[in-house]
Amino acid sequence: MSHHIPPVYDMSISEFLKVAASSAHVPGGGNVSAVVATLGASMGAMVASLTKGKKGYEEYQDQNDAILKAFMDGIEELKAMTIGDIEAFDAYMATFKLPKDTDDQKKARGEAIQAAGQKATLAPLNVCRKCLDLLKEAGKLAPFGNKGAISDCGVAAIVLEAAIRAAMLSVDINLPSLKDQAFVDKVKAERAMIFTEAEEIKVSILHHMRTRW
Repeated sequence: MSHHIPPVYDMSISEFLKVAASSAHVPGGGNVSAVVATLGASMGAMVASLTKGKKGYEEYQDQNDAILKAFMDGIEELKAMTIGDIEAFDAYMATFKLPKDTDDQKKARGEAIQAAGQKATLAPLNVCRKCLDLLKEAGKLAPFGNKGAISDCGVAAIVLEAAIRAAMLSVDINLPSLKDQAFVDKVKAERAMIFTEAEEIKVSILHHMRTRW
């Protein structure tokens, strides 16, 4: 499948926008959501970078280093997830082209579609999970991060929560075609939990941000 995958993170922003705006099915909504998530994470990392080694923030250095590492690792993980999402979507689309001339072929095709559909659902869900992890890191940073850049902690919070809501649409669109009700129910329960937690953390971050202006 890899020959289908555009080198998303090697493109200039202008190139990426051109391909995203074209009729090519990738990068699509899930991929764009993951790229947006990396931008949100980069703002959290920037606040941590501006707190590192700075006078007046000495007592927070160990905590800050851990948060900065989590953001930097998270960006790399989200980059890999963007590619994983494209691969999962390509694989799902390919199953619909499988032969269906005999009963055996129809059965095999149906099973392949369901299995690939689950994978195509889990790929964007993983992006949402990672965004929630990074929101938690921004939540730890907001009370002590460099005051001069604290608004960017708010940017990270808003952008990461938006990325969750956007990436989750790629989860939602697949659910009606999945026949494994236990799988669907589990995903819906996690979806509700992620939304609730993300909203709470975002509100908390914005509160800390405003009290420190």
